[in-house]
Amino acid sequence: MTRPFITRTRLAGLVASLFIPFGAQAADAELLKKIEALTQQLEQLKSQVQASQEASKQAVAAVSEVKDKVKKNEDKALDKWLTVSGDYQFRMDSLSGETKAYTQLGMDSSGNPTYTAMPGYKPKNETMYTNRFGLNLNAKATENVSVTARLMMYKTFGNNDDSASTGPFFADRLGVFDGTIGHIPSSNYLNVDRVYASWNNIADEGIWFSVGRRPSTNGTPAHLRQNDPRPGTGGAPALLVDYAFDGMTLGWAPDIDALPGAFAKICYGRGYESGFSRVTGNSLKDTDMLGVSIVPIDTDQLRFWLQWNRGMNVFDSPSLYASHFASLGMSSMSPRTNVGDIDWYGVGALGTIKRVGPGELNWFADFGLSQTHPNDNRNGLNMGLLTGQVGVAEGATDKTGTAVYLGLRYDLPSKTKLGVEYNHGSKNWITFSPASSDAWTSKVGTRGNVYEIYAIQELDQKPISSRLAKAFFRLGFQYYDFQYTGSNNWMGAPIRLSDVSASTVLPMTPLSKAYNAYATFEVRF
Repeated sequence: MTRPFITRTRLAGLVASLFIPFGAQAADAELLKKIEALTQQLEQLKSQVQASQEASKQAVAAVSEVKDKVKKNEDKALDKWLTVSGDYQFRMDSLSGETKAYTQLGMDSSGNPTYTAMPGYKPKNETMYTNRFGLNLNAKATENVSVTARLMMYKTFGNNDDSASTGPFFADRLGVFDGTIGHIPSSNYLNVDRVYASWNNIADEGIWFSVGRRPSTNGTPAHLRQNDPRPGTGGAPALLVDYAFDGMTLGWAPDIDALPGAFAKICYGRGYESGFSRVTGNSLKDTDMLGVSIVPIDTDQLRFWLQWNRGMNVFDSPSLYASHFASLGMSSMSPRTNVGDIDWYGVGALGTIKRVGPGELNWFADFGLSQTHPNDNRNGLNMGLLTGQVGVAEGATDKTGTAVYLGLRYDLPSKTKLGVEYNHGSKNWITFSPASSDAWTSKVGTRGNVYEIYAIQELDQKPISSRLAKAFFRLGFQYYDFQYTGSNNWMGAPIRLSDVSASTVLPMTPLSKAYNAYATFEVRF
């Protein structure tokens, strides 16, 4: 009875065992399908990620390209490589003076000397109005190379030549010539006052080289009464040089902790180009100038300078011919001969004292020495380099002159600036500053004393065109007390003005005293 039961049980187990693999196989197939689906999804995701990464790279590249284009456009933008600034000045001068009686030397149409007795009188120009405009351009050509230019126009109201601003009194105001164009009122032409190229940071050592029409006008400390910023490493002391030279400069500004702002430079300039030499006669040579400037310290509180200049092959002063040869129709501004060399030495300092009462005090002191080295050449009047009166051939000997220039300016919080200046030149003092802004004559070339007071009132307005933009009024008064003839002229022996009489023969009108009251309205932009 038991055998059939066992048989049926075994048979059932055998049948069940036959169906188990089919179930497992079905499950495996379903699993494989899921795996394949997941694999496909992973591949799709991978492709999407790769596509996203590629898109991101392209986007980054596109952004970088846009940035490069923007940077290039910014670099090419005018305000990145070209700086434009300028100034305008309206000025009114009221001039008066006193001359001494003397005998004027002239020449007739045949070239023979004439002598005319001239009484003393009081020349004056009660109101002379002038317009002056300056345009400054600075272009950055490369990382360390730039070109700087200044264009100027300066004219009198109601006139388009220099006849109202020049006269027979001083050599530097007998006419407008190269180096003073734009600094003495002449015409409405916009002339090139300066243009030069500069290569800076040579060898990463603070060395610079500059060549062109030099920034050798309106130097320290004249910037105080002009209400201008300091000239920086450019320019020359105004007591020695105020003239637009053509030349070049090699400078070095070392980084020395004990000497903040220190720099030194060697300057060369050509004062007169003589052209081709002559076959016969005394061939005129080029007139050149060499200068060495050392500024051991230059900070807001103190600037100290040492200067040496040499004028080589100095020509006879063209001013001497202005009155003598005008009747012959000859050029009065052409030199005839070289008369020797001149050395100039200068030492000076300026500074600012903070918190002096409610304001601050600016001060300066400058000392100059000139020494002439004449040769035996004479011009047509037997006059040499600071030797010989008219018609008198004095032996050629060195002459030494000295000058001192002092000043104060007190700056108040109300933007009011009050200044006073004094300068004195000795009998044989000679400087080279014909481009000075003084109406009568360059005051620092005076053989005698000059006293000046002035007031500046800036408008309390926010600058827009630049941080240095401003507008201001300036009022001033100058008194010249001349002690010797020949101020600002290096030809002929000076004569004490107290010794000048009606019989004294002179090539120019001897002014003994001069006065100038002036007022300006000026804009810097």
